[in-house]
Amino acid sequence: MNLELRHLRVVCAIAETGSVTKAASTLGLAQPALTAQLQRIERALGGPLFERDRRGARPTALGELVLDRARVLLPAMKGLQDEAARLAGAGDPLNRYRFGGVNSPILGRLVHRLAAERPEVQISTYASWSGDELAQLVAGGRLDFALTGACGDAAPSAEFGLSWREVAVDPVFVLLKQTHPMADRDEIRLVDLRREQWVAAPGDGCFGDCFAAACARAGFTPRKLYETDVRGCLDLVDAGEAVALCQATFRPVAGLVTRRLAGAPLRWRLLLGWHPDAPAARVAETVLETAVAAYTDALANHPDYLAWLLRHPDFGAQPVTAGGVRTA
Repeated sequence: MNLELRHLRVVCAIAETGSVTKAASTLGLAQPALTAQLQRIERALGGPLFERDRRGARPTALGELVLDRARVLLPAMKGLQDEAARLAGAGDPLNRYRFGGVNSPILGRLVHRLAAERPEVQISTYASWSGDELAQLVAGGRLDFALTGACGDAAPSAEFGLSWREVAVDPVFVLLKQTHPMADRDEIRLVDLRREQWVAAPGDGCFGDCFAAACARAGFTPRKLYETDVRGCLDLVDAGEAVALCQATFRPVAGLVTRRLAGAPLRWRLLLGWHPDAPAARVAETVLETAVAAYTDALANHPDYLAWLLRHPDFGAQPVTAGGVRTA
């Protein structure tokens, strides 16, 4: 087996997390698959790279050597890729749109609108659980736009120097099985869900400080939290094993219902980001307008929520002329 950069990333991930299990979670791999990959890497290099026991994984002398080289090679290769991507993207930005999205409810409609308006434009999409990963790819010129979100008043990381604008602000809803005892309510108090178990997809969302703080304000500590992919979340809710937080424009699913949380204790801000020095910045306002229109399209499937928005003008699509959020 020839050693590749992805193998060095595996070694670095294990060293940084101190655990093969944690590294597998970070890399989005199954733990047995990562263990098998590490064994192949060790065979290629001629010896063990880590000592593993109940306390975790610690680099051997050979592992330290590999890590020293990897920490030089990986940043150098990333710098090369970023510079090449910036150079490749220096042409006409109107001929290509590269979007990254984190579980976005409007990405499909945004792409549909842009494709209909500009059929000559090449459009590509990239999915991630991490808003920071998308911001890094935009900053490095490998994506043009990031469509992500933030809970409450939280701001995107300023580390990557992107410009951010709000597309919409929505209250966070709860997803329940249709036969749940509270499914017949129009809205549910968060405290009434204190005995529920919860499920969430990995990555950025409201299940960090925002959710814990909202539960504390309601006078309780949330029970067990499952973490799985979106399909697994739906299965657990459908089985009656858990409830989930979801976006207000969550696509209806047979057998499940979404309900507002009384008093809107959690808010989700849908954001569009781009690099101010990239060619895509010249069309950012047009893309933002299209994103707002795509959000408005999504409301057609949610007439009850649309009626609620008419009574709560602080929520919903944000004016394109607003200053939005900018991070340096």
